[in-house]
Amino acid sequence: MRVTSAREIGSGPRTVPRVALTFHGAGDLAIARQVLGELRRAHVQATVLVVGSWLGEYPAAGRLVLDDGHEIGNHTEHHKAMRGLGAATAYAEVKGCADRLRKLTGSEGAWFRPSGTQHTTPTIRRAAARAGYAECLSYDLDSRDWTDPGTRAIVRTVVSGARPGSIVSLHLGHRGTIAAVPAILEGLHAKGLAPVSVSTLLA
Repeated sequence: MRVTSAREIGSGPRTVPRVALTFHGAGDLAIARQVLGELRRAHVQATVLVVGSWLGEYPAAGRLVLDDGHEIGNHTEHHKAMRGLGAATAYAEVKGCADRLRKLTGSEGAWFRPSGTQHTTPTIRRAAARAGYAECLSYDLDSRDWTDPGTRAIVRTVVSGARPGSIVSLHLGHRGTIAAVPAILEGLHAKGLAPVSVSTLLA
């Protein structure tokens, strides 16, 4: 039976000492490479939700993510504020990125995360299901790195807020995140929390 409305996932099991790190894939590719480099050095796999137009600008970015062992997902084609979109436009945003992912990587990606909103609407969930996604990936911990508050603030927000099952929202395109990643990983380790991809968290 075909799913007509995706379900929203905002966290994983609270009984397992793991935290999923998710990154929005957009922005300066040089910064993205440095963020991914910090994850590589720590042997950590994360989930990267890419914007389709970013892949259009940097076609090699998808392989850059996958070759490091991360899982890739869909963060819409143009990063519009999805809560204000009609059904047809919302679907076009999800499908456009899914099509681009399939062309460049061979898959539409493991997850879909809507742009411009933490939580979904019925319109967004129906658009996701129509495009082939059974779940919409939300998060329960916003690093707020997108506001460029400085590395210390990013680290403090994530480490203090993280608990078993947390799904953390981070970004590849913000310079403060580069230095924040190793400190976040150290802080999570000190709390006994293992950083993993979303699929590993939910397995």
